[in-house]
Amino acid sequence: MILEWLVQTDGSVGALILRLTLAVVLFPHGAQKVLGWFGGPSLKATLQYFTSAGIPPVFGLLAIAEEFLGPLGLAVGLLTRVAAFGIVCVMLVAIIMVHGRYGFFMNWFGTQPGEGIEYHLLVLGIAIALIVMGAGAGSIDAALLLATSGSAP
Repeated sequence: MILEWLVQTDGSVGALILRLTLAVVLFPHGAQKVLGWFGGPSLKATLQYFTSAGIPPVFGLLAIAEEFLGPLGLAVGLLTRVAAFGIVCVMLVAIIMVHGRYGFFMNWFGTQPGEGIEYHLLVLGIAIALIVMGAGAGSIDAALLLATSGSAP
């Protein structure tokens, strides 16, 4: 059953650490885009930026929703594989459409016209690990697995 695969996890602490780290790192980016927190542009301006970059509005909204809601799902371990897959998609598009042209390194010293891809690669690595491992310990996914199959991780 597909739901069982989506919530399957070994209950590891390592997956818990990865999931919480990714949630903490990504949530501020989503909050910038949706709520204007942390000096961000808010939803309307972010969507305008995405459409001006050639991203259709529906895909812009999906990316914004993923960056805001994905970390919330990761924080509680709800449908972790779905959230991680969405994050993989957002990061790949960010690399291809924006950050790839600026090389590998982030713009630590303000000498580049933009940010490189090193942050995105780290996020990709963590998200892919979560797709493989599942949510880990302390997750709603583990509770759902128990409820649907009767077996704990």
